[in-house]
Amino acid sequence: MQAEKIPVYLMPGMAANPTIFEHIDLPAETFEVFWLSWELPEKNESLSDYAKRMCAKIKHKNPVLLGVSFGGVLVQEMSRHIPIRRLIIVSSVKTKYELPRRMKLARTTKAYKLLPTSWVANVEALAKYAFGETVTKRMELYKKYLSVRDKRYLDWAIHQIINWDQKEVIPGIIHIHGNKDGVFPTMHLNDYIEVNNGTHIMIINKYKWFNENLPKLIVDR
Repeated sequence: MQAEKIPVYLMPGMAANPTIFEHIDLPAETFEVFWLSWELPEKNESLSDYAKRMCAKIKHKNPVLLGVSFGGVLVQEMSRHIPIRRLIIVSSVKTKYELPRRMKLARTTKAYKLLPTSWVANVEALAKYAFGETVTKRMELYKKYLSVRDKRYLDWAIHQIINWDQKEVIPGIIHIHGNKDGVFPTMHLNDYIEVNNGTHIMIINKYKWFNENLPKLIVDR
C-alpha cells in the first residue's frame, strides 16, 4: 500500500507571489507541494484573524507550513490555529526580539506610518524594501515576483511585521537563514540553519540548497 504523500504549503514573502517557489522541486513520490498567495486584508484585520482566513486554504491534515520573510511570520500565526507536521521559516524571524534595530525603532517612533506606500507602482523601490537589495540588474525578475502592489495590503503588511509581538519561539520550528541577509541580519538571530552566501532572496537563487536539504529537514527531524 502506497504511503500518503506529505502535503507542503509554501507562503511567499511580503508583496511576492508564489512563483518565487518555481524552482523548488521536492521528490514527487514523497511530497505534494501547494503554493499559497496573499489575500487583501480586511479593514483593521489582525494578523491572527488573517492567519485564520489563510488556514481555510489548507486542505490537508497535519501539513508542513513553510513561509519566507513576512510569510514566515504568517505561517507561525497559522500554526496556532491548525495542527501541523512541521513549521519552517526562511529568511524570517522567530520573535519580535529578532527584528533588526531599524524596525524596532520604527515601532517606537511610528515612523513606518509615514512610508509612502503609494510608491508601489515603483517596482525598484518596492523590491529594495521587500528584498533589501539594489535591483537594477534584476528588474525584470522583480517585476515578475513582486506582483502584490495594493496600497492597502502594503500598509497592512508593514504595520503587522513591525508591530509583531511574538515573545516566545514556537517549539520545533526550523529556521533557515542566509548569512548575507540584508533585511534580517544574522547578528540579531538565534538557533538557525545557516546558508552560506544566502541573501534575503535565497529561496530564488539558492533553490538547489533547498531542493537538496528540505526533504530530510521535513522527514528526519
